[in-house]
Amino acid sequence: MNITAKQGKVWLITGASKGMGLNLTKLLLSYGHRVVATSRNAASIEEEVTEAKENLYAVALDITSDEEVRLAIDKAIAHFGQLDVVVNNAGYSLVGSMEEMTDAEFRSTLDVNLFGTVNIIRHVLPHLRQQGSGHIINISSNAGYIGFANASSYNAAKFAMIGLTEALAQEVNRFGIKTTLVAPGQFRTDFMNSIQYVKHRIAAYGVDEAEKTWSAASGTQPGDPDKLVSILLKISEMEEPPLHLLLGPDTYDLVLQKRKEEAAEFEQWRALTLSTNFD
Repeated sequence: MNITAKQGKVWLITGASKGMGLNLTKLLLSYGHRVVATSRNAASIEEEVTEAKENLYAVALDITSDEEVRLAIDKAIAHFGQLDVVVNNAGYSLVGSMEEMTDAEFRSTLDVNLFGTVNIIRHVLPHLRQQGSGHIINISSNAGYIGFANASSYNAAKFAMIGLTEALAQEVNRFGIKTTLVAPGQFRTDFMNSIQYVKHRIAAYGVDEAEKTWSAASGTQPGDPDKLVSILLKISEMEEPPLHLLLGPDTYDLVLQKRKEEAAEFEQWRALTLSTNFD
């Protein structure tokens, strides 16, 4: 066990080699926290982090492998002796219509964005439950509340993340484990540069144009990633953190507008909705 750092909490962060995960890793280390930072490329994390490296444990991990996740969690516990905050951040977006997506492309999106998170949660829960504390932070998106054309697989994963988190919160609250679903909007990370696009394209769906649009938008997002990760640190210190947390004016406006439209649609069809019981 690493006994050089006795202050702060122990965090586990997936997708920590770049973007929000890397920003969060650096922020936490600057505050004296210990970080288990995972990525398929652990060497990249070691290269990017230059300070407080004694409090960093970089782990090469494919979160879609249940066995790799189990071993990584065991190693993290052995290294730091505990886990306090788990941030399920790893993910990517696949752009393309449902007609264009292959079965493998669709399933791969869910494997990383959803089932990887499930693997992490499954293997950290025994430790958090035994110690009677912990905080699981799942990163969704405004795409978890709103369906977007040419993003069906990503929508499916991020919508599922919301339902998963709500159910998880009810299961683990009794054990002193806190749960938060974070839905960011557009933040100026390299997320857009990691967007993948369907290989087999049908011109009618306009994926070529979508790729040009998203590529051009990279680096112009309005959200400040440093503010985002500071908020994640802030909610980890709360006695009663939010279950749902929208981040970014874009997400706030989009989700509230969607809720208004849903309420209007539900009311429009209210008579049919209430007509189903036995007379």
